[in-house]
Amino acid sequence: MVTEMTKYSFILPGEETEGFLRKLQELGVMDITRSAKPVDETSSTMLENASAEKKALAVLDKADWSEDPDAEEITAAASTEDVIAEANGADPAECAIKASERLTELAEALSVSKKKAAKLYPWGEFDRKAIEGLKNIGLKIRYYSVPKKSFDESWAERFPLQVVTDDGKTVWFVTVCGKDEEYDFPLAECTAPDESFIDAEKEKERILKKIIRTKGLLLKLTERRPEIREKYDRQLTELDLYLAEVSGESAVENRIVVFEGFAPAENDAELRRRLDEEGVFFLTDRASVEDNPPIKLKNNRFSRMFEVLTGMYGMPAYDEFDLTPVLGPFFLLFFALCLGDAGYGLVLVLLSFIIKKKMPGMAKLSPLVMTLGIGTFFIGILMNTFFGFSLVEQSFIPEWLKKCIRPLQGEVEGFPATMVLAICIGILNICVAMVIKAVCYTHRFGLKDNLGTWGWTLFVVGGVILGGTALFGLLQSEVIKWIFIVLAVISGLGIYIFNKPGRNPFVNIGAGLWDTYNMATGLLSDTLSFIRLYALGLAGGMLGSTFNTLGGMLMESCHVPGLNWLLFAVIFVIGHALNIALSCLGAFVHPLRLTFVEFFKNSGYEGSGKPYNPLSVKKDEA
Repeated sequence: MVTEMTKYSFILPGEETEGFLRKLQELGVMDITRSAKPVDETSSTMLENASAEKKALAVLDKADWSEDPDAEEITAAASTEDVIAEANGADPAECAIKASERLTELAEALSVSKKKAAKLYPWGEFDRKAIEGLKNIGLKIRYYSVPKKSFDESWAERFPLQVVTDDGKTVWFVTVCGKDEEYDFPLAECTAPDESFIDAEKEKERILKKIIRTKGLLLKLTERRPEIREKYDRQLTELDLYLAEVSGESAVENRIVVFEGFAPAENDAELRRRLDEEGVFFLTDRASVEDNPPIKLKNNRFSRMFEVLTGMYGMPAYDEFDLTPVLGPFFLLFFALCLGDAGYGLVLVLLSFIIKKKMPGMAKLSPLVMTLGIGTFFIGILMNTFFGFSLVEQSFIPEWLKKCIRPLQGEVEGFPATMVLAICIGILNICVAMVIKAVCYTHRFGLKDNLGTWGWTLFVVGGVILGGTALFGLLQSEVIKWIFIVLAVISGLGIYIFNKPGRNPFVNIGAGLWDTYNMATGLLSDTLSFIRLYALGLAGGMLGSTFNTLGGMLMESCHVPGLNWLLFAVIFVIGHALNIALSCLGAFVHPLRLTFVEFFKNSGYEGSGKPYNPLSVKKDEA
């Protein structure tokens, strides 16, 4: 099925484009398009004001300090007179933004202060004036740090040395001597501390108090969120209306960038929350057909494997049915009939494991290859072929299985049973396609404009069902005759009279006659196209059997023990490897052709949608 999409419109100044795209890239669910629209000074100011309110709301939404280690101090700060006076100012949004910026700066300053204090901690508390006094009397202090295991106690006997800190791993110490004295200490000096650890601690405390006050201010400002929200909504409405009014005007020097994006409706709650946290200015609306939203398919595990085939033809339009759930079973059946060998099915299953383990770039195709292999294995058994050998001729095959195989090896009214089966499958495929077309067109365009489509669907599908009923003798011939007459009358009215209501009846009749010619020739050729399912399976089976015969002839002509089996194995492996390659190619191309031409044509499938391609970090890095 086609996933419902939500349309997002983002309006922002051009200089913020790069940062905005990076945010969307991190979210990874937005399929984005871009356009530029002219603005004047008025709309530019409106955008700036609305963006400020949006940013302020995002800041205040995060102003929850209940888990903060200083929660009590922050709450107390929010009740102080100076904080209350500042919070009750004229512009709460501007105050919140400035407080947030100041809080960021203070947090960085606190981090720097903590690192500085940690670096000064080993040198402890000292008096800078006393240090300067030593310098004035001609003494020089040198600072050292050395691992504990490298510290030599004998240094204290040769130099005036004082250990400041010893934490068991590192030793910090100083030496004192005259400036003019000979000095040859065996270690290089480290950088002298520029201030006392206590001074750094006091600075850290001052910054922390400012942070607590700023958080208290933001906490107090949260009381004005309803006021900011009301103002933001009002500005949003005014800006939307103004942009609609000036959208036809010529561009001036200033420009804004308008981004239009689509995301699955199922992600709305999380996406809006994240955008609100980032303070992004956006509008949302339910995507419509006119918006031409990108298409994301949502199917079960089985159908999802065949989405790659749908994508090869084209994604469905937004109001169109996703035919993948119907395409999948039919394509699997077509492929299995064309390949038609149970042994080849096992080879595909083995190949799927190799693809998954050894080919990371193609790993997504592994489940599809395995499914096609399993389907081919079971259909191949019914087709009586295992690496070119006939299963019914093998003594180890149970009798019940042979009874299941034999009906398909016989004839129906002088025609091979497998060929009749292929034709029946084709008829079923076309009937399903016509029903889908009638339902889909009614959903998209209404019943009134699709009476002709329903007429043909009723006549063809009803006729097939009625013919099957007559073939198996489920109803008396007289009953079947009257049902057919009623069916023909109702269908005829839709096809020839009401195919386009409101049009001249004679024109409708003429159009109906033309449709009759096209349907008669088209349905006949479409049905006969399914004979390829029988022909390809037959050709592959005969070629495999031929390689087996060649290998057997070489084995019988060679009388050297062991060599005869080796020759048979070489012919068997090479021959079947070639046959598998050719058969798999045909088993993929021809079912694909039956799907794209016969099935999609009769189902009215357009495939005009564009695939969902969200902006994401992973895709960008690739």
